[in-house]
Amino acid sequence: MFKVFNEMYYVDFDEIETYVNIAGITGETQINVVKYELIKSMMDTILTETNEVDENLGMVSNELTLPFKIAFNSLLLKKIIKKI
Repeated sequence: MFKVFNEMYYVDFDEIETYVNIAGITGETQINVVKYELIKSMMDTILTETNEVDENLGMVSNELTLPFKIAFNSLLLKKIIKKI
């Protein structure tokens, strides 16, 4: 779990698995490497953000980096990270 803007979030591993898996013709499950690498990169960006978040300013804060904002919002939209 991690805290952003006074909200607790967690990574839904089952959702990641569902998002990157491709059902093969023979019934084998394959991984979409492009989706996997994008999610991996976005998670790395979120988990290694070093700027302090101003909890009072919330979403208006300009202190967050653009890569963090894009990664966080993308993962939130795809339901990879979820609010507790």
